[in-house]
Amino acid sequence: MTGRWSNPSVRLLAGQSDPVEAVLKRARETVLMAIDKGWSGPPFDPIALSGILGIPVFPRADIRDARTVPQGEAGICIEYNPTRPRGRLRYSIAHEIAHTLFPDCAEQIRYRSAHHEMKGDDWQLEMLCNIGAAEFLMPIGSLQRQLIEDPSIDRVLVMRSQFDVSTEAILIRLVQVSERPCSAFVASKVERGNRAGSYRLDYVITSRGSVDSTQSGSMLPDPAIIGECTAIGYTAKGNILFPGQSTPAHIECVGIPPYPGSLHPRVAGFLNSGPATEAASSISYLKGNALEPRGESTKIIVHIVSDATPNWGGRSFAVAVKQKWPTTQRDFRTWVESNRRNLKLGQVHVVRAAEETFVASMVCQSGYGPSVQPRIRYAALEETLKSVAEVAKKLQASVHMPRIGTGQAGGAWFIVEELIRSTLTNAGVSTTVYDLPETSPNQQKQLELIPSMA
Repeated sequence: MTGRWSNPSVRLLAGQSDPVEAVLKRARETVLMAIDKGWSGPPFDPIALSGILGIPVFPRADIRDARTVPQGEAGICIEYNPTRPRGRLRYSIAHEIAHTLFPDCAEQIRYRSAHHEMKGDDWQLEMLCNIGAAEFLMPIGSLQRQLIEDPSIDRVLVMRSQFDVSTEAILIRLVQVSERPCSAFVASKVERGNRAGSYRLDYVITSRGSVDSTQSGSMLPDPAIIGECTAIGYTAKGNILFPGQSTPAHIECVGIPPYPGSLHPRVAGFLNSGPATEAASSISYLKGNALEPRGESTKIIVHIVSDATPNWGGRSFAVAVKQKWPTTQRDFRTWVESNRRNLKLGQVHVVRAAEETFVASMVCQSGYGPSVQPRIRYAALEETLKSVAEVAKKLQASVHMPRIGTGQAGGAWFIVEELIRSTLTNAGVSTTVYDLPETSPNQQKQLELIPSMA
């Protein structure tokens, strides 16, 4: 953990790891578990998520937004003000759920704090809870690729209505998945003292590819563009030099509801510092057969198998693997027979199928046969893909696959795709996905639509 993280709750959660990565990991685990249990959207209901987590939620009109309250041996509950605007209410409840990710949450009442109420390093905990809230309200795979690849404040406002969330939540989630060097920020106008009229950055969250050094709490030297957002919903666009930057960046922002008691709206927006970076490589999509992977390097073909049987059947891709390389099925069956725990969800078996080709069989499907609910288990898929990434880096291999998880497992490709990005391509592993050329244009169009997670 870097020295600037001093909040005791943050340090307790993160240990020696990066706090942002730590809270994202905990939030992602919670989301994948909830989706596996049937949580669906958009919009994604934070009260339903609380129910899945076993956290009671109660309305209470005499509090400002929401809070987590210790209940002794009964654990904790969340109280919220039902009179707040719907988007703010949902964000506040999600923010309080994020508080429960921290091990010491039950030691005291936790509030969603306004900037002017924070003391010392409270901002660190609140910023991380904002990140967790965005992950809950717009889970993995739910953002449209158009917004990610070509962000604009206008698209953000449209998606805000679709997901029924705050502008803050959309912006934070956008930056988390962006392959561009960019930052999300919220600023508020200073109303008293010698800084009155200036804007302070309440918090700044950067993308993976960003090298910006803009810090939360910094004062903006030039409020000209941000100052145009004089009312809720007013937008502004232009170029601005933020603190810590050497060159101006493109900014797009919008006025959002003020802190209680304030006369001026806050301003939320994003900085777009440049095009997608080489470090954040993308998935390569090809027409072809995943059983005939392209390239000269060592290759790993990945596929999904069930936790119910060591035998691969039906019309799955696994059957095609077995037909081409029979030893892969026999070796997998022997591996399971040596220890039945090897067939648990989250396990992966890697075996050499040919001179420069390996097959990774990932146990990510619960049961088999017709099912009302998807049989894929996204948490298990994430775990196995991380294991495959480690093997790929050790072998200096590329990874190849069909659209795993979307056939008999019944999964949503946009969730699978984001898991592939976060585990494989972001780790520098070259990854190729194959679509068979006989796929009709209508079928391909259906694949590209964001599916319901119901």
